Amino acid sequence: MNVLVTGANGQLGTEIRNASSTLKDNYHFTDVSGADGKTVFQLDITDAASLKETMEAYDIDVIINCAAYTNVEAAEDNYELADKLNHKAVANLSSAASEYGATLIQISTDYVFHGDSSIPYREDFATDPIGVYGKTKLAGEKAVIDSGCKYIIFRTAWLYSPYGKNFVKTMLRLTEEKDSLKVVFDQIGTPTYAADLASLICGIISGDKLDRTGIYHFSDEGAISWYDFAKAICELSGHSCDITPCHSDEFPSKAGRPHFSVLDKTKLKSIFEVSVPYWRDSLSECLKRM
Repeated sequence: MNVLVTGANGQLGTEIRNASSTLKDNYHFTDVSGADGKTVFQLDITDAASLKETMEAYDIDVIINCAAYTNVEAAEDNYELADKLNHKAVANLSSAASEYGATLIQISTDYVFHGDSSIPYREDFATDPIGVYGKTKLAGEKAVIDSGCKYIIFRTAWLYSPYGKNFVKTMLRLTEEKDSLKVVFDQIGTPTYAADLASLICGIISGDKLDRTGIYHFSDEGAISWYDFAKAICELSGHSCDITPCHSDEFPSKAGRPHFSVLDKTKLKSIFEVSVPYWRDSLSECLKRM
């Protein structure tokens, strides 16, 4: 199986590089910038012609799209760029997958939901994004479905890893530098350790489960606030910072964020016959690596 991974220098892409290193399938890693030409090659997925050349050159069977515009706040002022990466580039990937008979694994987000639910979001719940990031990611989902290609869409949330910029790394730094810190407690969700998602994706490919197409939700198990998450990071890292809860309106932002975005994983666990790690266990594992 020949697998093309886009956005290979990001959090999830890097974890897929780790997870796939001992597998029999042939993984080809690409990124738009920072490619080293040895393990990661340059590919601009907004360039349809270059994408198709790559599909032909490596006889690609599966595309894992880890590339995205993920700066939620900046997206409010950069709609065209966010739409180019989260929607139009995904349309290019979908078209290429359809033309060459490949399966597209697309990574989406909890931000496609409004965040006003009181129960975990299932895949069949109505979408209603409240910001540019969520709207462009939802447009990307629709482009995948409308293309007619074979696809698996994973909606995930609160992604973190030892790589790149994320909440865990920020909290590690702040709780070491500061004596006290305020963190919002009125946004509820579940963290996702990127290594857990990478392991799931690679396992689906190596386990010959690509025929189980559709939309699935994946985050680690549990439901917490950002405050709870910060407290756990501080505790497990041995820092002594005093963290107190606060309301979201104490940190005004341009981007609307879901106040509740816990994802229901029942469908994923049933269809793929997998168990999902508990968020605190995965956090502990990540911190050990860091």
